[in-house]
Amino acid sequence: MTVNVLILCTHNSARSVLSETMLNHWAARLGRDVRAYSAGSAPSGRINPVALQVLAEAGVDTGGVRSKSWDEFTRPDAPAIDIVITVCDSAAAEQCPYWPGQPVQVHWGYPDPSNAPEPERHAAFELTRQAIGYRMLQLLALPLATMPPGERRAALEAIERS
Repeated sequence: MTVNVLILCTHNSARSVLSETMLNHWAARLGRDVRAYSAGSAPSGRINPVALQVLAEAGVDTGGVRSKSWDEFTRPDAPAIDIVITVCDSAAAEQCPYWPGQPVQVHWGYPDPSNAPEPERHAAFELTRQAIGYRMLQLLALPLATMPPGERRAALEAIERS
């Protein structure tokens, strides 16, 4: 059974895209049946080029990644979402749509690397990619397919605190 994870950020241009691609990258490498998606409440319609650059430098596939609305995941033909992770504080504070199946929802906040001064921006994106990648490895170490929702939530919240 594939565990589907939806990662949200307001504009779906940096942190949520880094999260989606890093989770899919590690899941494929580790042979885990986990699939990540990302979306935004007010998508910008473009992926931050520095996010794409640091992912490419790390050898992470970005094919098919695009900035999209979270509304795509409320449609009847959307994949059933098991876990929703917000990665920016503004998205965490918003009223999310109804997700069929009542997925576990947690917040893993990261500062926006897009706000770093230009000379430090690339390094900020790379550090954010590494931090997200580490948390995604922790998520993949969990027996997600067999965990009841309450245990899933507790384990994901423990990762956020680590």
